[in-house]
Amino acid sequence: MADLSARDVERANFVFSIYDFEGNGTVDAVNLGDMLRALNLNPTLATVEKLGGTKKKNEKKLKLDEFLPIFSQVKKDKEQGTFEDFLECLKLYDKEENGKMMAAELAHTLLSLGERLEDAETDIVLKDCMDQEDEDGFIPYEPFLKKMMA
Repeated sequence: MADLSARDVERANFVFSIYDFEGNGTVDAVNLGDMLRALNLNPTLATVEKLGGTKKKNEKKLKLDEFLPIFSQVKKDKEQGTFEDFLECLKLYDKEENGKMMAAELAHTLLSLGERLEDAETDIVLKDCMDQEDEDGFIPYEPFLKKMMA
């Protein structure tokens, strides 16, 4: 791949080898999103599906020479949100402009906007990333976002 550095190719080879569970030089396309995320990319589920990812196991296998162009394409994709983008979105819920929002609004946002999370997924994210609510039900959203994106 001319547009991937030698370091990127090395990293992609390493991730590919981890997901090559059978050791036969192929990976299941159901793992495509996980592989890209292991390479510090954040493709949406729709992007993963568009690039050949599958929802069911054993529907499709990918070889390394098929994976590298996918990695390259996602790496160049600029549609991924940045910390600043997400911070601006959460500021919309900060009615008092004090860096806090209602924890219930955050949960509702995760459940209903963008690529919606399931209830169980939302509970895990909130448990792992959210600070304790204050007595009025508010949380500081910037630390939440930092933990979420780490």
